[in-house]
Amino acid sequence: MSGTGSIMEAGAPSARSRALAVLRVRSRASAVGLLPAALAVVLVAARATGRLAGDPWPTVTLVVCVVAAIVLLVGGAFAAVVLRASPAVTPTVPLSEAAAPDLYRLVRDLADRMDVPPPSAIALTPDCDSWLEDRSHAAHRRGAARVFGAGSGPVGPESEPGAAPVLVIGSPFLWWMRVAELRAVLAPVVAGTGPSAHPDIADARGFVRGLDAAVDVGGRRGLGWIAGPARLLLRLCRTDAAEMERGAAAAASERAQGVDYGLRIVAQEQVGLAYAGWDRLLTRVALPAWRMGRWPAHLDAGVVSALTELSRRDRLAEGFTSRLGERPACDLLEQPGLIDEATSLLAARLFHGGPAEAGPDWSPVDWAAYPEEVVDRKWRTEAARLHAALDALAVPAGLPAGPSGSPGPAASPSPAAPGARPGSPGSSNSSKSSGSSKSSGSSGAAGAAGPATLAAADSPSPAADAFAGPTLERVLRYLSDLGGEGAAGEALAGRITGELAREERAAGPAAGAGKARGADAVPLFPLQPPRSGRDLLADHVTAMVCCAAVDSAGAAPGLDWLDGPVLLVGGDRRSDLAPRVLSLVEEGNPEPLRDWLSALGVRPEKPVRLV
Repeated sequence: MSGTGSIMEAGAPSARSRALAVLRVRSRASAVGLLPAALAVVLVAARATGRLAGDPWPTVTLVVCVVAAIVLLVGGAFAAVVLRASPAVTPTVPLSEAAAPDLYRLVRDLADRMDVPPPSAIALTPDCDSWLEDRSHAAHRRGAARVFGAGSGPVGPESEPGAAPVLVIGSPFLWWMRVAELRAVLAPVVAGTGPSAHPDIADARGFVRGLDAAVDVGGRRGLGWIAGPARLLLRLCRTDAAEMERGAAAAASERAQGVDYGLRIVAQEQVGLAYAGWDRLLTRVALPAWRMGRWPAHLDAGVVSALTELSRRDRLAEGFTSRLGERPACDLLEQPGLIDEATSLLAARLFHGGPAEAGPDWSPVDWAAYPEEVVDRKWRTEAARLHAALDALAVPAGLPAGPSGSPGPAASPSPAAPGARPGSPGSSNSSKSSGSSKSSGSSGAAGAAGPATLAAADSPSPAADAFAGPTLERVLRYLSDLGGEGAAGEALAGRITGELAREERAAGPAAGAGKARGADAVPLFPLQPPRSGRDLLADHVTAMVCCAAVDSAGAAPGLDWLDGPVLLVGGDRRSDLAPRVLSLVEEGNPEPLRDWLSALGVRPEKPVRLV
C-alpha cells in the first residue's frame, strides 16, 4: 500500500472487499429508508397523469405519503445521529511536535521508509500498547482541550486532524525501551496509516464508528429508539468489519517487514516484560497511594526501577538490564519529567477514577517521599480505622489482670452505650479514623481509653493501664480470645468494610467513584475487584503490626518496586509477616505473630502513634 492509498500487499484486497461489504449494508439501509418515499412519488405521479383515478387511490396515496414523510423524518434523524455522534475516544496525553521533535522525526522517517502517510499527530497513553486512532471528529479536539488543558507547555494540543489518524504510544515504552527498539515496535503500527488512507476502508470505518456512537447515544433518555436500528446494522456488518481490520493489519505487517525486522523480535520481548512490570507497579505501588489521595508523579520513571528489579529477581529476564546503557526512547522528548507527570495523572484517572487535576486532597508524591508520605500514613490510617472498629464494637481498651499480674483474657464485648459512636465523647480517640488524632507514649495511654464493660469501668485493674489506648496487644487479645473465624472476627471485618465504604463515598472521584456512562466514565479500567472483609481485616492488622514495629523496634517504612509498601528492619525487607498475620486472622492463633514480634523486640502493649 502506498502513500496514495493504492493497495498492493497481501491481505489488502480482502480488506477492501470487506470494506465494500460494510458499505453495501449502509447502502441497503438507505434504500429501505427511501423506499416509501419512492413509492409515494410513483403514486403521486400516477395520480397527476390520471392513471390511478377513482377510489381507493386518493386514500392510498395520502397514506403512503404520510408514511413516507414519517420514515424520511425518522431516517434523517437517525442518519444525523450516526454522522454527528461523537465516537468513543481513548483518553490520552496529546504530545505536540514542539514537545517531541525527535520523536516526530523518527515516526516520519518510518512512514517515508514504508511509503505510507505519516500520522497526523502523536499522543501518549499510560498503558503498554500502541495503536492508530482516527480523531477527525470535531468532538475529539474539543474533548482533548477540555480534559487535558491543551495549549501550553510541552504537553500541547494534538495536530489538526488530517487524512491520517493519530499515533497513540504507550508511555512505559518510551522509558523502558531503547530508541532502536521503539522504532522497531512502532513500524507495523505506523504502516497502518496506509489502509487508513484508502477511501473505501476509511469510509467503512467511519460508518461502523458512527453506529457504535449511536448505540451509546441511544442509552440517553428519550433517544432509546436510536439504539435498536444501530445495533441491527452493527450485527449485519460485524463480520465484514472484523475481517476488514484483519486484512488491514496483515497488509500493514507485511509492509513493515523490511524495517528492523530482526530487532523487532527482540523488542517484542521487551513489550512483554514492560507489561509485567507496569502491572506490578500499578497494582502494588500506585494503587495504595491513590487510595490515600496521593498519586505518584513519575510512574514511567518508576517502571524502569520496577523492571530492573524484576530482571534481578527473575532469571528469565537476566541480561535485559545490559541494554540500559543505550539511549532510552524518552530522550526523544524535550521535557520527559513534565510528560511523565501528565501521563501519571492520567493513569490515576483511568485506573482508579481520580480527578483530572491535582488538588488539596489529590496531590502528587515523589518516589523519595513515598515511604514516609504514603506507606507510613497508610499504615497509621488503617491502624486508626482498626481501633475505631474495636471502639464501635465496645471492645475494652484496658485488659483485666491475669495470674501474676500478667494480662488476662479479654472481656467479652458488650453492647455499645446508646448513642455511642466512634469519635463521640467517651470513645477512644483512636476511633477518629480521619487521621486528626495523635497519641504516643504516656499521652496516648492517658487519653485514649475506649468504652469498657461495666466490670472494667467499675473496678479498673492496675494492669489495664499498660494496655490502654491503641495498642497491638488489644488487637491480639481480641482476635485470639474470640477467634478469628468466629462472629466477633466477622463483626470486626464488617465494621472495617463499612467504614472504608463510607470513606470512599465521601472522598468521591479520588476514591474511584466515576460517571456511569460515556467516554468520560472513570475508572475505565479498574485494577482490582472489591476486597473481602477478611482481606481488609488482614491488611489492617498488618498495618497495626508495622506501626508497632516502627514505634518500638526501630523499623522503618519502605518501598519495594514490585510489591509496594514493605517493612524494613535494619535496612532489610521483612517478607515473613503475612503468614503470621493470616494465622491470627483466619485461625485465631497469635503465637506465630507473638514469636515474630518478640524476635524483633516489638512491645505489643505500647501505644501506637496514629495520624
